[in-house]
Amino acid sequence: MSEPTNTVIGYVVDVQGNMLMASLVEDDQGRTPTVTIGDEDILVGQIGSYVAIRQNDVNIIAIVTRMTEQEALAAPTIETPGEDTARLSFAKRIARLTPIGSIRADGQFDRGVGRYPTTGAEVHAVGSTDIAKMFERFQAKGFSVGTVATHPSLKVCLDPSNLFGRHFAILGQTGSGKSWTVAALVQRTVAVMPRAHIIILDLHGEYCWKREDGTRHYAFADAIVRHVDARELEIPYWLMTYAELCDLLIEHGEREAPNQSAFFRDCLLEERQEENKNAKPAIGLSRVTVDTPIYFSLDALLAKVRAKNGKVPNAKGDGLKDGPLTGAFDNFLMRLESKLNDVRYDFLLKPTKRNSSASLSAMLRDFVGLGAQKAAVTVIDLSSVPFDVRPTVAAQIGRLAFEFNYWNPKYREFPILLICEEAHAYIPRASETQFAGSRKSMERIAKEGRKYGVGLALVSQRPHEVSETVLAQCGTFICLRITNPDDQAYVRSLVPESEGDLVSVLAGLGRGEALVLGEAVPLPTRLQFDKPNPTPNSDDVDFYAKWKDGPMDLDVDTIVKRWRSQER
Repeated sequence: MSEPTNTVIGYVVDVQGNMLMASLVEDDQGRTPTVTIGDEDILVGQIGSYVAIRQNDVNIIAIVTRMTEQEALAAPTIETPGEDTARLSFAKRIARLTPIGSIRADGQFDRGVGRYPTTGAEVHAVGSTDIAKMFERFQAKGFSVGTVATHPSLKVCLDPSNLFGRHFAILGQTGSGKSWTVAALVQRTVAVMPRAHIIILDLHGEYCWKREDGTRHYAFADAIVRHVDARELEIPYWLMTYAELCDLLIEHGEREAPNQSAFFRDCLLEERQEENKNAKPAIGLSRVTVDTPIYFSLDALLAKVRAKNGKVPNAKGDGLKDGPLTGAFDNFLMRLESKLNDVRYDFLLKPTKRNSSASLSAMLRDFVGLGAQKAAVTVIDLSSVPFDVRPTVAAQIGRLAFEFNYWNPKYREFPILLICEEAHAYIPRASETQFAGSRKSMERIAKEGRKYGVGLALVSQRPHEVSETVLAQCGTFICLRITNPDDQAYVRSLVPESEGDLVSVLAGLGRGEALVLGEAVPLPTRLQFDKPNPTPNSDDVDFYAKWKDGPMDLDVDTIVKRWRSQER
């Protein structure tokens, strides 16, 4: 890196392991100057900007994470006899810098710092040309997603292999631009890699929705996306694992939960084994477990539970008495029968298309984009799914994506990306027991998915509520605006220690602006994502405009009809 001598903006005054402090030079009026490099005017000390620190053969790159002022004392310009201790106080501008990498002798950038400077080292401003050199090793793949926030003319390319293959997380509070970022990434992905296979779990109908005239609007080009209502797809109960069925049917906090779980397991295994023997066409498996994805009759299982829950003949054979499990399944039966009688659960508990073991292949083709309408992006709309089973269904879809490639002999040629919107809702921390089975399914993807070509993208507004195991497996973090101190602290604990101080900039980010950390970027980057076109249906409602000029009346009958039919 060669720069003119007038790029010096300060000097290092404090050196710590992951932080440097620099005192900035000032002009004659006591102001921090603007440095001109080529045709570019650089505002010294801007949060998120890069600087170079040089001292002999030490040449490192750091990012500005804080600007402050502190009082300093200077000798008076005119010495007065007897007053040699007099001082004039003034403010000194201090920048906190986080070192992120080193520049080798050949000009190449390497992450990490091997040799640190000492106090007195020069701090230089860095222009777009030199920043571009640090990003150039990812330019060849052409996966450009936005611009450096402090240098809007500089495009940033992520490494798609590291981004998708080693999992990533998009974290930010409501309104920070999470859906915007997802749409921008997916649109760019399909433009660069048209044979992508992406599944989006859309919990709120943001990526496909109906206009007032009844036509559908997509956040992606119609030619590359397939929208699937989860109820129409029918992800039936018999595809659930034992743990997922327990989440759905058993209240873990009940006193009888252990007995319910044990007997339910025995019944489930018997029913799956019976199907293996009698199914037409024949299945003919040599071994069946409680998690084998073959059909079983929910009615037959229910009958067995009812029988076990009832009284048993007494020793004399002339009456009935309480057995060891009499009444133990009262709540279980009431919970299951309630769901069976609720039409909202029919897609799950009373499938009409997926009611045999033979229907599994067609369903898998549907949701990985290999159905009659092939698509690079499959949006599975969960917004119409009942709230209490939405996490279970979402986790089940994720598990099926993993199982698909786990058993796919060509998994290396068919990588899949699963984007989990609102991940905190169904991949909770270990302390949460309500969706333990769902969490374990997703944790398996996080730990093993990379080996089988299954990438995971977590999208959440409450990172500290998401499973620590899953987030710890993410190689890249796209952090949008986060102001909650608990969430900031949690994100800081997830990223490498040397980059933890960068999290302090999150509270000041604009919409669609993110701090990107990890393996998909050559260096931590404050990035402004390109605006997606078309945009998802995630914009805030404009209260002012609608309360000022909005409709005077509504068709309430239509609202009631849609509510009753559960159609949005």
